[in-house]
Amino acid sequence: MLTRIALTGLASAASLVSLTFTGPASGALAPLEWGSGPLTVAALPRITYVAHRGGAREVPENSMSGLMAAYERGTAQVLDFDTRLLRDGTPVVFHDETLNRTTYLGGEVRRLDAREWQGVRLRPKDALPGSWRSERPPTVAEVLDRFGGRIVLMLEAKDPRSLPRLAGLIRARGLTRSVFVNSNDPEVAKRVHRLGLLSQLWRSAQQLRTDRPERWRSYVDLLDVDHRARDADLVRAVRSGIGRVWAHTVVTDAQRNRVLALGCDGVITDAPGRLARAAQRGAQQGAQRAAQRGAQRGARP
Repeated sequence: MLTRIALTGLASAASLVSLTFTGPASGALAPLEWGSGPLTVAALPRITYVAHRGGAREVPENSMSGLMAAYERGTAQVLDFDTRLLRDGTPVVFHDETLNRTTYLGGEVRRLDAREWQGVRLRPKDALPGSWRSERPPTVAEVLDRFGGRIVLMLEAKDPRSLPRLAGLIRARGLTRSVFVNSNDPEVAKRVHRLGLLSQLWRSAQQLRTDRPERWRSYVDLLDVDHRARDADLVRAVRSGIGRVWAHTVVTDAQRNRVLALGCDGVITDAPGRLARAAQRGAQQGAQRAAQRGAQRGARP
């Protein structure tokens, strides 16, 4: 049963305030072509940036317009989103068990079917930069069709019962090496691996205190660690033998710099644009200092 939350006024039509675009050209809303083949994790840079829920401090989380903005801005190489299962087995892009926090409705997501999902509308946060329209949360199939093969995706399976359905959607699109499937449960990560998908396991700072990550290296492709964990716990994760160790959920330069210094090779962030701008400014300042030093050496008798 759904309960309607009082409307405080729908957000105006979207006027996306974007950062400097360094990625693909904007405006491509049709299903995307692969060209010679889908982009896979093999194409990821040495240090990878992930737009967590699309970049939840910059765009409406888990929305198609938010994911599209993050993709077009080019400030992250991976788009992250959450998935839930509807009553009829349809996987949809949504974080919470209930609709209350991020939509104009109330009630449990799992009680809706695909037809009822058409009536759900997201409620963008007032604090977000720019103006965003209210829109329906997408289905997983819609996100895979829009972005699959053009950028690496990361989806969290909030309901483990959805794994066979998710695997079918990913396989049907040839994206088994392009989509990480995330869970907090090592047993679910093992199931993901057995389904032939890329397995991601996230762990909290508290869990990392007693974890032995080396036990998971045979079936975990990506270990997703809490940036608040102790230095020793992060180093143990990095040295576990798991191929990729990325830290969540980073929002400041200091947090980013610390996890990279400890050996993590990826940053999962709610603010990919802000971190990218800060990194760009740092690079520019470093180049300016180097040029000044060169000029000073050239001026010496």
